[in-house]
Amino acid sequence: MKRTSLFDKHVSLGAKMVPFAGFEMPVQYGGVTQEHFAVREKVGLFDVSHMGQFFVEGPAAKDLLQYVGTNNVNSLENGKAQYTCLPNGNGGIVDDLIVYKMTDEKYFVVVNASNIEKDWDHISKHNEKFGAKLTNASDEMSLLAIQGPKATETLQKITDINLSEIPYYHFSVGTVAGVSDVIISNTGYTGSGGFEIYFKNEDALKLWDAIIEAGEEFGLIPCGLASRDTLRLEKGFCLYGNDIDDTTSPLEAGLGWITKFDKDFVDKERFAKQKEEGVTKKLVGFEMQERAIPRHDYLVVDAEGNEIGKVTSGTMSPMKNIGIGLAYVATDHNKVGSDIYIQIRNKNVPAKVVKTPFV
Repeated sequence: MKRTSLFDKHVSLGAKMVPFAGFEMPVQYGGVTQEHFAVREKVGLFDVSHMGQFFVEGPAAKDLLQYVGTNNVNSLENGKAQYTCLPNGNGGIVDDLIVYKMTDEKYFVVVNASNIEKDWDHISKHNEKFGAKLTNASDEMSLLAIQGPKATETLQKITDINLSEIPYYHFSVGTVAGVSDVIISNTGYTGSGGFEIYFKNEDALKLWDAIIEAGEEFGLIPCGLASRDTLRLEKGFCLYGNDIDDTTSPLEAGLGWITKFDKDFVDKERFAKQKEEGVTKKLVGFEMQERAIPRHDYLVVDAEGNEIGKVTSGTMSPMKNIGIGLAYVATDHNKVGSDIYIQIRNKNVPAKVVKTPFV
């Protein structure tokens, strides 16, 4: 198992460590609900250094990213980021990722921890006809996420960069807590606002401690992967391996907004046909109508007990105090307001399709 540069710090803070995507990661510190509400109401700090980072450079950098991803890189200006996904050539998704445009010939790509090698191989394969310079910096870089309504105030105390001038899905490069060349990105996976910062591994401890100290007056606490999951699910964000994978298309997953047909890309014709003809299943949000917790892979059935789908993510929402989830559901049953049933221990428990985000 790999360890992030902050492994010893997490252990010293009493974090419960678990295997995740080949890393030993903190799943929680004081408790999932406490960490969840800290991010929704104040500010929380996550070590997400297990994520992967690639640099794509040279005259062919943009053309390569245009072809392997669904979103349109032409819409990026320097200092702007973009959510996209990599089609696998068979109508599925290799991974979802964020592309940062640093200069006209330099892009920074952030991928999911479990897919680092898979993404690298996929992009490298397509790069044979483009010839961009690829660098896998995953083992050299760390990533901290400062998330919540007090995140900006916390981080502003330790940087001269004016954070209020960095719009959502934009970034700047500057000095944080005396550490130079930090990528400061107005992004996050919690839906509560905040920043993600990228830097060299050797600066991880210094930055962690500086952020903890800066956030103390705002009630900042360290948070683990469990609360990160409940936070992202309340906002309806997809998790690779659960809600999207090599068998799901962006259009089925509700990611048509990042699938741009005004350029050439892998699986373009296949997805264009799907858009024209419609999909047979769609990822929807649902809320339980009785007290029950839906889980990954639970079956979704109709009133007669016929199988119509499968749950991809589920939890008890800390904010709403009800069971919520995402599921792929057949077209006839996926409209908002539709009554569906989740099979939980041989009982069909009523649920209703709702619009996301849940909160």
